[in-house]
Amino acid sequence: MKTRVIAAVILVPILLAIVLAAPKIVFAIVFGLLLALGVYELLYRTGLVVHIRLVIYSSLMGFAAAIWSYFGAVESYALIGVLVFWILLFSEMMADHVKVSVEMLGLCFLGGCVVPYLLSALIRILNMTTGRFMILVPFVIAFLNDAGAYFVGLRFGKHKLAPVVSPHKTIEGVFGGVASAMVGMVLYALILDLAFSFRVNYGYAVLYGLLGSAAGVFGDLSYSVIKRQTGIKDYGYLIPGHGGFLDRFDSITIVAPLMEALILLMPMAV
Repeated sequence: MKTRVIAAVILVPILLAIVLAAPKIVFAIVFGLLLALGVYELLYRTGLVVHIRLVIYSSLMGFAAAIWSYFGAVESYALIGVLVFWILLFSEMMADHVKVSVEMLGLCFLGGCVVPYLLSALIRILNMTTGRFMILVPFVIAFLNDAGAYFVGLRFGKHKLAPVVSPHKTIEGVFGGVASAMVGMVLYALILDLAFSFRVNYGYAVLYGLLGSAAGVFGDLSYSVIKRQTGIKDYGYLIPGHGGFLDRFDSITIVAPLMEALILLMPMAV
């Protein structure tokens, strides 16, 4: 626990500085590199894909997804990139179809395209007009959902949510996480209203917290079931006491793109 707290105290201010103060391209590059690492964790660290060239191609695609998102997901470049990715993957299978299966290529598309695109929602949110303020929304929801679920589950948890996939999660903890995320979003909306003169819809803020926390639980369980099937404890060792990149951004994979959609469809603050 001490190591986790120290790591959080050091890394959270760095994350906030990059997100709130650094040029947006810096965040896109840094996050792109983290996405490349996350692809490696998902494919190679789990043992799902041990073909090193396939992992390299997929990691490069993960980085490319971040850069495309920064530049507005330019369709022509993205399309060419996906085509090149397809050609490289299937070339490997044609060269050795015994060692390279179609299942491996499917995993590479999942790890190299789908997951990075979903996580790159953070970059697309940051690029919005109100991006410097809205970028914190996925983090507020994910952090408070995790914290609320942990402390409420620790104190009141009796009924297991998914005992096979994640034995420590409880139904009581889920409700605690949902409540924490909803209250946190109302408080964040209040800050935007009073300190930054935004016109805030508090009903939308509550809805963000409700849907975002539910998405966060699903994202967390999604990555947990992969760990159970592959027999690993953590995806990596990037953050002492916390594990790898995907161990910290598991819930964000679902929360961030959901928040991107909600901000576009029903903006909480304008």
